[in-house]
Amino acid sequence: MVYTDVIRQVAQGFEAFGVGVLILGLAWSLIVAARTWRAAGGRRGYQAWRETFGAVLLLGLEILVAADLIRTVAISPTLESVTVLGLIVLIRTFLSFSLQIEIDGVPPWRRALTIGPTVAAGAARTDRASASSNDEG
Repeated sequence: MVYTDVIRQVAQGFEAFGVGVLILGLAWSLIVAARTWRAAGGRRGYQAWRETFGAVLLLGLEILVAADLIRTVAISPTLESVTVLGLIVLIRTFLSFSLQIEIDGVPPWRRALTIGPTVAAGAARTDRASASSNDEG
């Protein structure tokens, strides 16, 4: 077996794994949504589905990009394939960013405003306390 054949099979394995994550993640997010819908109502169930499936989409996209990266770098590192990979990564980055905003409801730079100053201050105190106790020990 030639090196490129092995790498091609590894990339196909990553692709199969990415598709599997998407399929199983869809099923899992539907289960979570159904349980939440029964317990808390339709709006909360829909929100649970969006958050769960959004996270699954992010993970699936990461795995599929890894497959493309393996294929591009190890098998055919031509200018055209690197350009296509760059476009895929650019699109994936935009999708990740927009999905994260959909899941959290705010852009990342405004996330601290949604948790409130009391929670943020408490987290900062906890971080400082653990850092000073580590310095003493």
